[in-house]
Amino acid sequence: MLKQTLEQKLQQKLSPAQIQVIKMLEVPTLELEERIRQELEENPALEEGPELKDEESFQEDELNDDGGNNDDMELDEYMMDDDIPDYRLKTNNVSKDDKREDIPFSIGKTFHEHLIEQLGLQNISEHKRLISEYVIGNIDDEGYLRREVESMVDDIVFQAGIHTDEKEIEDIIAMVQEFDPAGVGASSLQECLALQLERKTYRKEVDVALKIIQQYFDEFSKKHYDKIIKYLDITEDDLRDAITEISHLNPKPGNAWGGNLLEKSMSIVIPDFILENDEGSLRVHLNDSNVPELRVSTAYNTLFQTYNDQKDEKNTALKDAVVFAKQKIDSARWFIDAIKQRHQTLLTTMQAIIHFQKEFFIEGDDVYLKPMILKDIADITGFDISTISRVSNSKYIQTEFGVYPLKYFFSESMTNDSGEEVSTREIKKILQECVENEDKRKPLNDDALAEVLKIKGYPIARRTVAKYREQLNIPVARLRKEL
Repeated sequence: MLKQTLEQKLQQKLSPAQIQVIKMLEVPTLELEERIRQELEENPALEEGPELKDEESFQEDELNDDGGNNDDMELDEYMMDDDIPDYRLKTNNVSKDDKREDIPFSIGKTFHEHLIEQLGLQNISEHKRLISEYVIGNIDDEGYLRREVESMVDDIVFQAGIHTDEKEIEDIIAMVQEFDPAGVGASSLQECLALQLERKTYRKEVDVALKIIQQYFDEFSKKHYDKIIKYLDITEDDLRDAITEISHLNPKPGNAWGGNLLEKSMSIVIPDFILENDEGSLRVHLNDSNVPELRVSTAYNTLFQTYNDQKDEKNTALKDAVVFAKQKIDSARWFIDAIKQRHQTLLTTMQAIIHFQKEFFIEGDDVYLKPMILKDIADITGFDISTISRVSNSKYIQTEFGVYPLKYFFSESMTNDSGEEVSTREIKKILQECVENEDKRKPLNDDALAEVLKIKGYPIARRTVAKYREQLNIPVARLRKEL
């Protein structure tokens, strides 16, 4: 049964300008530069250069008061998201005499294309070639074939109508495992390492390493070196040489062919802030040397004024031109205001952080870091906690001691044996130093680390030590053992 009802609701919605400011706060400097370039290309009413003196007054007079006659301009039409109205943006100015040249470009092979290329060199039947392509398609980007043989037998029948059995697929997997890079097609890390060792020229350390991986992989993973020495009847030097051989293997052979490792190694950090220390006087400024000044295009301002003066004429095309010009000018103004507000918010927040952690920025030692949470900076600046969170996310500051992420300066507090509140960052640093200076033959477990910290004046529980150790990506004592 259909029924009509009438109800009132009070909803709070963010304006487009507010949403744009929020998005601007989140992006780091490098992304902001790209965002500005994109906006300059998409919005013809936005251009580089300082604002003109009479531009702001013109915008207030003309954009906020369209000649006192807005009756024929619908709100939905004004707020529409379509950037291109009903006219063409194409030109037909290509001459037959224009010289056309093909721009050469290079292209690389993907990991799977590399495997398929090697498959083409094999002298096998078309039936096996189709199955081989299916097997290669199931190898992940790291180079592993983690699917069960039985599942692949069933799937290839349903998907491609090719009948096969487990023995045939196992033979094909063995063939693929002989392809480059070494270790491809393995189902586990143990098999991957063994495949790489089997291709190496015979040497004693290679032979010992292969036996360790094939026969005592569990003991090797848990670093039970005494058991391995006893089982294989080898010396400690033999074990050390074998471990060195294993450490040179690639646990993810697929990544070595693809661009993942290259992209990670080439990633750089562009600081958003630069801090200068002039004999204890700290000054911070935004790293915006590559961020251009922006203004609303004077040509579009003139265009809007001309069209707006004539819009009383009953001309649909002219009306569309007025709407389009106003939309682009408003969009440019919102974008410029968002950039300005982002700069002001970032500077205000960073200045509050520097004031709060002044001793650290002067001395550069973690022991001077005070406990600081988002609410502390929010109380100082008057901004919301969510705003402080957005500002500190993915932002970096360059100091004379190095480049730090803003999140580095936020930490919880803990009371030492003197009753003073210290930053957990200070405790983590001391914990890191304890691990670095320990005897690697007999690493300290969490209980021993807790005892060391207690002696240094930081009485914390063993479970807290374990939590901090995990946050620092420090493995347990058994896995830190070295020969």
